[in-house]
Amino acid sequence: MIHFSILIEQLINGLVLGSMYALVASGLTLIWGTMKMLNFAHGEFYMLGGFGLYFGIVSSHLPAWITLPLVLIIVFLIGVLLEKGLIAPLLGRPGWDVSAVVITLGIGIFIQNFAFKFWGGDFQNVPYMFEGTVKVFKMNLAWHRIYILAITLIVIIAFWQIMKRTRFGMAMRATAQDNEAATLMGIPYRRIYRITFGLSACLAALAGTALAPIFSVNPWMGSGPMIKAFIVVILGGLGSFSGAILGGLIMGLTESLSVLFLTSGWKDLTSFLLLILILVIRPSGLFGTKEW
Repeated sequence: MIHFSILIEQLINGLVLGSMYALVASGLTLIWGTMKMLNFAHGEFYMLGGFGLYFGIVSSHLPAWITLPLVLIIVFLIGVLLEKGLIAPLLGRPGWDVSAVVITLGIGIFIQNFAFKFWGGDFQNVPYMFEGTVKVFKMNLAWHRIYILAITLIVIIAFWQIMKRTRFGMAMRATAQDNEAATLMGIPYRRIYRITFGLSACLAALAGTALAPIFSVNPWMGSGPMIKAFIVVILGGLGSFSGAILGGLIMGLTESLSVLFLTSGWKDLTSFLLLILILVIRPSGLFGTKEW
């Protein structure tokens, strides 16, 4: 019989993992909703976040409160430059759907090989941003995991408020609905695309910085989270920010409980089974809409 405290601990672990899936997936769904493209280099931005934290804290001995915003700013700028230099020239051209897949795959392969060439293939350990544990209801919870839950909640609320209450958020939503109409209203949709791509990269990098101390850092660390993020995006519904958040939490809880009641070998299988079940019941995803 499974002890109640163990069940609660696994649920918390599932929420932590699910919140990271939600952050990575929200970046993907942000790009799809605005630019109608799939970014196959998204996992590499996650990896850059992890390596940025490693070099900031371990190599440069900078405090975490300086390293984290610095890493996010750098990854944002990398995303903006990549969108401006490689993706923007392809916008609106024939075969855009295929071109976006090819160019982002190329970007991902380049970043991954760059990391392997200059940083090596060894697994690098990153110290926790918050050391120690706290006892809650006779359970020991790591401060770093509480930090992950807190930062995810803050980012989700802040992003939701930006989307609903600011001029930039309204411009982004208008561009997502119809970029030609948005242009007629004076909205520079190309600039919106650029900022959106940078913000998407930031969300992936933030997840990378949060999970780097738990899973370590290596050039291939982004592959698994990117696959899971695609599953979450499909599960929640393409283009739905709410669906990405809810889908990520459901995915994290499902994997965590499958480890508890089955074995760790069933974790990935249950994720795909959950996706198949949802698509059978609701082909457009939890919050997705049918496209005709």
